[in-house]
Amino acid sequence: MDDRLLQVARDAIGFMPDDEGLALERAGAEAARGGLPLLEVGTYCGKSSVYLGAAARDAGVLLFTVDHHHGSEENQPGWEYHDERLVDPRTGRLDTLPFFRRTIVDAGLEDTVVGMVGRSAAVAAAWRTPLGLVFIDGGHSEEAAHADYEGWAPHLAGGGLLAIHDVFPDPADGGQAPFHVYEGALASGGFRELEGLGCGSLRVLRKR
Repeated sequence: MDDRLLQVARDAIGFMPDDEGLALERAGAEAARGGLPLLEVGTYCGKSSVYLGAAARDAGVLLFTVDHHHGSEENQPGWEYHDERLVDPRTGRLDTLPFFRRTIVDAGLEDTVVGMVGRSAAVAAAWRTPLGLVFIDGGHSEEAAHADYEGWAPHLAGGGLLAIHDVFPDPADGGQAPFHVYEGALASGGFRELEGLGCGSLRVLRKR
């Protein structure tokens, strides 16, 4: 990942530190070798899309992103991760779509990153294309996180990678829903962990 793209990722509004973002880029590069597209659930303002988009571009595959762009539970007014800059003054609702588009334009990834605006479960139900990687970083409630996993994991091709962000085994470090998804994926017997690709709160599993 070149310095210009890394700076775009750093400048984008979001919550992914450099080391986890670069680990995600490496996972994307590994998955993209199979020639299948990559998919991200939970786009926000496009920070992680730059890391995955760089990997997709270099491999000549597409990255699809899925987000309704109105923010997750923790982004709403009164919650810890609310950002007033992202509120549409006309509607009073969060709208991260313009910020995402700006990030992708700044990164020069418009021909690689395909943004889909909609609810994850609805898009997953209509999806038919096998995927090389699914990155889950959407809503962090138990219901939302498990719905993302159940909706998208079946679309992973055999040998594809499942990346999960904000996996915190200790509740003192963060919410537990992504950790429960991670535990469930391993317990299902359908995935094994790739420890060399994970970093921090990012876990990467390979579909058997």
